[in-house]
Amino acid sequence: MLAELKGLNEECGVFGIWGHEQAAQLTYYALQSLQHRGQEGAGIVASTGSEITSHKGEGLVTEVFSQEQLDQLVGHGAVGHVRYTTAGGGGYENVQPLLFRSQTGSLALAHNGNLVNANALKHQLERQGSILQTTSDTEVLAHLIKRSGYENVKERVKNALTMLKGAYAFVIMTETELMVALDPNGLRPLSLGQIGDGYAVASETCAFDIIGAEYIRSVEPGELLIINDDGIRSERFTYATNRSICTMEYVYFSRPDSDIDGINVHSARKRLGKQLAAEFPIEADVVTGVPDSSISAAIGYAEAANIPYEMGLIKNRYIGRTFIQPSQELREQGVKMKLSPVRGVVEGKRVIMVDDSIVRGTTSRRIVNMLKDAGATEVHVMISSPPIKNPCFYGIDTSTHEELIASKNSVEEIRQIIGADSLSFLSVEGMVTAIGRPDSGENKGHCLACFTGKYPTEIYPDTLHPYEKELTH
Repeated sequence: MLAELKGLNEECGVFGIWGHEQAAQLTYYALQSLQHRGQEGAGIVASTGSEITSHKGEGLVTEVFSQEQLDQLVGHGAVGHVRYTTAGGGGYENVQPLLFRSQTGSLALAHNGNLVNANALKHQLERQGSILQTTSDTEVLAHLIKRSGYENVKERVKNALTMLKGAYAFVIMTETELMVALDPNGLRPLSLGQIGDGYAVASETCAFDIIGAEYIRSVEPGELLIINDDGIRSERFTYATNRSICTMEYVYFSRPDSDIDGINVHSARKRLGKQLAAEFPIEADVVTGVPDSSISAAIGYAEAANIPYEMGLIKNRYIGRTFIQPSQELREQGVKMKLSPVRGVVEGKRVIMVDDSIVRGTTSRRIVNMLKDAGATEVHVMISSPPIKNPCFYGIDTSTHEELIASKNSVEEIRQIIGADSLSFLSVEGMVTAIGRPDSGENKGHCLACFTGKYPTEIYPDTLHPYEKELTH
């Protein structure tokens, strides 16, 4: 379902390219394909091999860049970023890529994820004399790189990365090369592609499709890629890895035409819907999905249950950015503005409404009410993931138990709150099996922390929201 309506948001999307004379223009197209990962800021930094130029701003990609501005971003290398702003992280200075200039050269950084030890590192850096210009976690890496004792940039980057804890997909660019790094748990998705004699990296493979690049493989946890005029080479900054990809990438965040570790997102969501039908068969007249991310799961449920799939809810695609904002008031108003029930489909029918998740419950209640107001005799809500009971510290804007309806209410209590005739959540085991990752390790390479409370990394106390600190005492 729409991120801006639900309050479940990915923090950003990254893209990098080296070895193409139209690097900035291709980055612009790639960022448009990643726009769903962040709508509040965008930026591009380009390199000619000797000079670096940049442009960034708040707003959508098409609002930030004009053709004239793109024409000024010359070079065969570029880094791009789209950003979703979490609380306290807004403002022009936090829009990425961040660009740092010094007498020894420039450094551009784009980051997807969240560092759980960022505050500890910031305090350490400030004690050592650093003056931080942003509130972004990303800036920490630049200072660590600069302070590293190694002369070689690659070794300085490796050394700095070993100090970071949490989720990070970094794209780093100097005048002469592109460096790409994924955290030891691989919490955020990151893929490598080839275009002509050049290479590209992106948060999602849909970015490759739009620029005509060929997907090669996923970037591995703990891997550092170095891309320059001599080609590409892979090194490790750590061998202590434990693959834990964010499960919500498959369930909700990623575009359905993207692949994550070789698994197509649309196909995975269809399997989630089929598993949901196997676990919770219900007699009904129609199945509908909440646009857009739940449609694949709804189709899967309908196929498995042999119940007609119908477009019972329609998304209005022409509402302006006013409603793409991180505030609860605007999200709630956005439900009515963004979604409309199709009375001819649901009137007099028993409706199965498939959604991907329930975060706060407010949106689900409004949609159930809309369907019933449109004449649905029954509304059965099916969720293609388990209840989200725990906050995420890795780049999704759910930071407290207090804001998560499932952390303090049973399934039956949630059902009553949203006004559904029935409510069912997919089991953790069913979800992992349906997605179908081939990993043989723990949880088949998934991070399940928001469902189970078992985090793949240490969570530092100063990362916790004040409300969460109270709970731990």
